[in-house]
Amino acid sequence: MSGHEARERAYDEGLDLVEVSATAKPPVCRIMNYDKFRYEQKKKLQEAKKKQTTIDTKEVKFRPKTEEHDLNFKIKHIVKFLGQKNKVKITMRFRGREIVYAQTIGLEAMNRIAEMIEEEAVILQPPTMEGRQMVMFVGPKAPK
Repeated sequence: MSGHEARERAYDEGLDLVEVSATAKPPVCRIMNYDKFRYEQKKKLQEAKKKQTTIDTKEVKFRPKTEEHDLNFKIKHIVKFLGQKNKVKITMRFRGREIVYAQTIGLEAMNRIAEMIEEEAVILQPPTMEGRQMVMFVGPKAPK
């Protein structure tokens, strides 16, 4: 039908003439309540946002001389964060003269941590030095 007829019909029904597809030849239009249509679109968008998952980055800090019990306790936290589908930034901070042991004791400790969580995690970034701290990123393993 022509555009003039469609406008008249929409006016008679008290509705709006909405262009659905402008690129089609000829353009496709619908007679509808435009406010209701916008409201429904907004609701669909909100529903999609609700179902969307966000991935946070949690951080767990260590020192090169962290004792075994504390290490295990912090590893439990890492596993918990990975179970919640979060990435984890593992930081080992070196104070004062400890920086001398960064490539020996520090790297050894980071590798031991990586071994302990290898069943639940995948290493996203291997240990690297950033100033006076060594940083490693791990993420949750993809479900099978």
